[in-house]
Amino acid sequence: MPVYTAHEPPSKRYEDAGDPDRFVFVRDGFSFWAFLFGPLWMLRHRMWLVLLGYVIVLIALALVQNALQVSSLTPLVLVQLLVGFEAATLRRFTLDRRKWTNVGVIVGDDLVAAERRFFDAWIENGSPTPAVTVAPSPGPSPSPATDVIGLFPQPGARR
Repeated sequence: MPVYTAHEPPSKRYEDAGDPDRFVFVRDGFSFWAFLFGPLWMLRHRMWLVLLGYVIVLIALALVQNALQVSSLTPLVLVQLLVGFEAATLRRFTLDRRKWTNVGVIVGDDLVAAERRFFDAWIENGSPTPAVTVAPSPGPSPSPATDVIGLFPQPGARR
């Protein structure tokens, strides 16, 4: 199941609680669109500093390739793969720089289900900043470690 993080924007002067319409949910995992159209994806999400870093890395790679007299698209593909895998982290970094608050981690089948679970928990808490973590319950807890090594369940026991 996909994992999402919920981000609340900084409140405006006239707001006392967060506006649910302005919340942003960022999905963890590989982003195909960030991999395929990296710079355009960054522009669409207004990630100016990330785009600047991306351009600097590409210029540095081009200079290194020119100095070594190597012509290959492999470094570009590797950078694009890195952008695709780290798209959610880059987006969270940008939201954090803009003073958005990470208010929860949600697990849901899709974005709509994750939003529904988040806002249901938000309404139950009754607070403007929910700070909830909605996740499936973990499996059974592991049994405590014993001092027995081997196949016998108790020290000194024999079959």
